[in-house]
Amino acid sequence: MKKLNLFVAAAAASMIAGAAAAQTTVFQNEDAANDAVDDLQEQIAEDAERDIGRFGNEGRVIGTYGSVALRATGSSTDEGDTSNVGVGLRYGTFDGVNGIDVSAKYDYADDDGDELTNRLLMGADYRRDLTPAYFAYGKLDAVLDRAAELPESYETDVFVGVGLGYRVLNDGINQWSIQAGPGYRYAEQVDGTTIDEVAGSVSSNYYRSLSDLSYVTNDTDVIFSDIGTQVQNELALNVAMTSDLSLRTSLTTIYNDDSDDSFSDADNTLGVSVVYNFN
Repeated sequence: MKKLNLFVAAAAASMIAGAAAAQTTVFQNEDAANDAVDDLQEQIAEDAERDIGRFGNEGRVIGTYGSVALRATGSSTDEGDTSNVGVGLRYGTFDGVNGIDVSAKYDYADDDGDELTNRLLMGADYRRDLTPAYFAYGKLDAVLDRAAELPESYETDVFVGVGLGYRVLNDGINQWSIQAGPGYRYAEQVDGTTIDEVAGSVSSNYYRSLSDLSYVTNDTDVIFSDIGTQVQNELALNVAMTSDLSLRTSLTTIYNDDSDDSFSDADNTLGVSVVYNFN
């Protein structure tokens, strides 16, 4: 897997339709600029992690990869003690036919003994190439939130799915793959409500080279069940200004028919970032 390391990053982002902004209060701005740049670089890294041609095992290198990240902070003031811990894990392997990717993220935060965050996110993907055009996949996504408080919030939410994929286009200019299959969802809400139902997912992954220095991508994911349907689409333009410096502009749209009356109510996020790769 190609990895991006950020050394120099600058971004301008416009958050449309319900995006939230973090705030600080007076006299709490020590190292604020440094922390803000760290957060910005992390957001840009997440934006840039979109892997070209990764439906099935297209473009993968035989072997394994992995990474572990740990971040912990703590403070003590007249108002009390606070602490934050974050741990991230990634591991993947490919033997030429079978590809496996596993990721996990754990976050914990408390404020003067009151638990604010206690959440574990996990994901696992298995892909097997059947022919140069067809592949099979299996996926697991899970969220365990032990600090959820609102009655309708989810303490546990697990989705398991399998399916088949097909590479519609795969030439020097275009790559387009689609995949679909059934799934199963189990969830528990804070108020004791449990959800146990059949679900399904459909995804489309498109890449087009515009020149030797630029390309456009469009990724669409749909997950549906009796409770609701969520559609997420990301359109992005990537331009290489030098061999190490690239510009990325993206528009992400998320629509959930359980909370949105129409597509005009969807959440939209516009992001622009400059990334320097010193690998």
